Amino acid sequence: MKIKQPEPFTFEAGPRAVLLLHGFTGHSADVRMLGRFLESNGYTSHAPIYRGHGKTPEHIIEATPADWWEDVSEAYEHLLKLGYEEIAIAGLSMGGALGLKLAANKQVKAVIPMCTPMFFDNKTELTKAFTGYAKQYKQLEQKDEKTIEHEVNELLQNSTNMFSELGQFINDVNSQVDLIYTPTMVVQARKDQIINPESAAYIYDHVEADHKLIKWYEESGHVITLDQEKEQLHEDILQFLESLDWVK
Repeated sequence: MKIKQPEPFTFEAGPRAVLLLHGFTGHSADVRMLGRFLESNGYTSHAPIYRGHGKTPEHIIEATPADWWEDVSEAYEHLLKLGYEEIAIAGLSMGGALGLKLAANKQVKAVIPMCTPMFFDNKTELTKAFTGYAKQYKQLEQKDEKTIEHEVNELLQNSTNMFSELGQFINDVNSQVDLIYTPTMVVQARKDQIINPESAAYIYDHVEADHKLIKWYEESGHVITLDQEKEQLHEDILQFLESLDWVK
């Protein structure tokens, strides 16, 4: 069975732009509803898909966090080339970490990390999530259980370097959080089963922004952009964006 590959999107609306960043093993669909909501309220949004993502699990482990950082930097430059001078960032999970690194190194209007890891103390949870994603993908390919088990085990054996580099990347971002002075909205799901929720408090406590807030969502899990409180999340993000001092 051929699986339709997801694509990046750009929803152009007004002069204010938001770069939307998906999480590890995810793709642009994770933030598509948020993008459409922002478009309906006059905000332009762009969501890239990092190398290896939106494809087979084998493609993911062939890529590295350095590749993903390059992809996000290119997405930021894409918005600049389109003529958007003021760019905010909203990132889910690993996308939030990539967004924080961007905020520490580039001129951005604001940053919104959502369920974003700051400590690599969740390798077991990440491995489980990656395993679940791999199994689901191979089931969609209509492979039999024996083949799926063999291929997933092979994936896990070959993913050691990727997870090691992902841990180094998260630690690197952790060390740069105190370089962030841009307005920051920290989003955290109370029922997050993937990351240590203390990460949210760490980000809030260590960013140097004068304008910062932290929002907890009591009924949501890790992929908060698709969970039952997504409409409230949309409204809260819009309210935060509207509180910024945009030129246009």
